[in-house]
Amino acid sequence: MFRIACSGKSDVGLRRSNNEDALIIDPDRGFLAVADGMGGAASGEVASQIFVDTTREVFAGYEAQSDQVVSALVQKSFLLANARIFNLAKENADRQGMGCTAELLAFYDRVYMLGHVGDSRTYLFRDGVLRQMTKDHSLIQDQIDQGLITPEEARSHALRNVIVRAVGVNEELAVDLIRGEGQPGDLFLLCSDGLHDMLEDYQIQELLSLSVNVNEKAERLIEAAKAAGGHDNVTVALCEVT
Repeated sequence: MFRIACSGKSDVGLRRSNNEDALIIDPDRGFLAVADGMGGAASGEVASQIFVDTTREVFAGYEAQSDQVVSALVQKSFLLANARIFNLAKENADRQGMGCTAELLAFYDRVYMLGHVGDSRTYLFRDGVLRQMTKDHSLIQDQIDQGLITPEEARSHALRNVIVRAVGVNEELAVDLIRGEGQPGDLFLLCSDGLHDMLEDYQIQELLSLSVNVNEKAERLIEAAKAAGGHDNVTVALCEVT
């Protein structure tokens, strides 16, 4: 059975007055999550906190006895958080429009299960190569898929932060579930868009290649995003398979 070494850090960045991101890391139970709140005055930070609190609750209440159980826990975390956020916004006019993007990675033995909604991302750094595992649920990604714009044009597009799927915005939620088998040395990076909007993939890969522990890598990713402008809250969660 694999062991995992995890680290996470969240920073308000240089332009925002409050941090709407949230994260949770529980290596003993084998899961970690990052959520990025949306809604501003509609309490995006409340939505992201509901997601991580719900995830903690779901995983605390069950024993992961198989990868199928873990998959069900990931799915339940998203759907239960979606219902809680949606109902809270429905009952409180000042919180209408709030929601969050979210990444949730969980392990059982050698198998990992990743849940994804929105434009936060999960990357896998394996054998010195960085690969984006998730596809953004965004207007710009849809335009890239249709060949209307290039990925290079997308990075500076005025509508690059328009999300087409998020937790808590609609009563129904479709969750992207990605299953795979981990390998010793794998390094997973879960992050809010405050990181990947500021840094190119090659810059992230260079920082993950450094011969330092996961705590130091998390620190350096945050600092690099801030050095590049720090336009948004920046949150990273790293998980290394040992």
